[in-house]
Amino acid sequence: MPEQHRDNFTVLYEIAQRINSILDEQELLEEVLETAMAHLDAERGYIVMVDPEDERGFNVVVSKNFSTPKAADESAASSSVMNKVFKSGEPVLTFDALSDERFEASRSIVSQRILSIICVPLRLQEETIGAIYLDSTKSRGKFNEETLKFLAVFGNLAAVAVENAKRYNRLKNENARLQSEVSSTNLFPGIIGKSKQWKAALDLVQRVIDTDVSVLITGESGTGKELIARAIHNQGKRRDMSFMAINCSAIPEPLLESELFGYRKGAFTGANADKKGLIEYTDGGTLFLDEIGDLPQSLQAKLLRVLQEREIRRLGDTESRKVNVRLISATNRNLREEINNGKFREDLYFRLNIVEIHLPALRERTDDIPVLANHFLKKASETHGRNVGKISSAAMSRLLRHSWYGNVRELQNVVERAVVLSRGEELAEEDLKLEQYSEEELVQTGLTLEEFERKLVEKTLGETGGNRTRTAEKLGVSLRWLQYRLKEWGGDSR
Repeated sequence: MPEQHRDNFTVLYEIAQRINSILDEQELLEEVLETAMAHLDAERGYIVMVDPEDERGFNVVVSKNFSTPKAADESAASSSVMNKVFKSGEPVLTFDALSDERFEASRSIVSQRILSIICVPLRLQEETIGAIYLDSTKSRGKFNEETLKFLAVFGNLAAVAVENAKRYNRLKNENARLQSEVSSTNLFPGIIGKSKQWKAALDLVQRVIDTDVSVLITGESGTGKELIARAIHNQGKRRDMSFMAINCSAIPEPLLESELFGYRKGAFTGANADKKGLIEYTDGGTLFLDEIGDLPQSLQAKLLRVLQEREIRRLGDTESRKVNVRLISATNRNLREEINNGKFREDLYFRLNIVEIHLPALRERTDDIPVLANHFLKKASETHGRNVGKISSAAMSRLLRHSWYGNVRELQNVVERAVVLSRGEELAEEDLKLEQYSEEELVQTGLTLEEFERKLVEKTLGETGGNRTRTAEKLGVSLRWLQYRLKEWGGDSR
């Protein structure tokens, strides 16, 4: 017996059981259309769902027996039937569309010689979330009032099933997101942050930890580049081997080569015995070169050899030695700009930058300021034996307004200092001792980034009485970076 002639109640019961067991939304919609067409013996059909971003207000999500998906979409777009259903929220039934005065102006009905049409809204409570459209070009009176009642009830069942599938998938995605957050928290217990930008950086970290590719970590001073480098090592396959961190700007240039590559006895005055370099000591482990942009050009070629040939040659030696190190480097400079200025080798840059992980400045991820500040508060209170348990709303507001040119490092220093100076159990705004830079002083129309940088350095130098070491600390930059900039600008820049 054809399905449409069976008891409609029994059919609806069976349909409800079937569609409510499908949790994939697209698969569910395909099953709904297939079932409706089979039961009503329709020739063509499609389902549209409300889409506020579409200029029509809806989208065709599934169709059947149209020549192409585009043909179904064009039919829905020009359908006066669809417009009536969405405007009124009521179903539409026509026994003979060609002679139905309601659709005399419909070119699509006339051109396609559509005879019978039935269209019902998918309603969830009082809201129309979509519609089911069926038609026939073969016979008039294909659909009737009994058919309409059946499809209207079926449409309501389908709407509930679609919403259930949507909720299931939302819960599934939310669960996956929470599991990812928990995983990241467990994987990097010492790294704090929940902002979108910070999570994107950690996602890249997770992808490279089990590989040996060279990683270039970029970002301003104080953003946590060494912290990320250590996380990559500690969670990677070299975790049981040594991790060596070297700041290329902290070691005087004449000593840097011998420190990195070692030397043979007699290589220079005072070289009384053979000495391994730091790269050799790191053999099997991870070498982290911070401020790689400050590496002298004379050593850039030797570092390139380490990456290409996996070997080093000690100062004064004639033999090369094999080394197996994973290289992670970091910089707060624009290395592409350094290459254009002839200060950094392009071939070395490409070897270092297999994967780049950019760490956003703290002012770009202000969502993380409260969680970081409370973390540093707890840590400083324990370290210094203070009973400071919270940050006042005024103090937190001040922290959120600050520009943080020294980034996370500056925030940690500010909170730690405030904990030490605080006289109560709550950190007050006056405990922070943050400098007030006015908009007139620091934000001027037409001021370039370099001019802004120079103005900030000059102001901070003035506040520290010209003390370069203290100026570098306050700005959260290396002393070598500050000296480089002052030399570039000419003199003390004061």
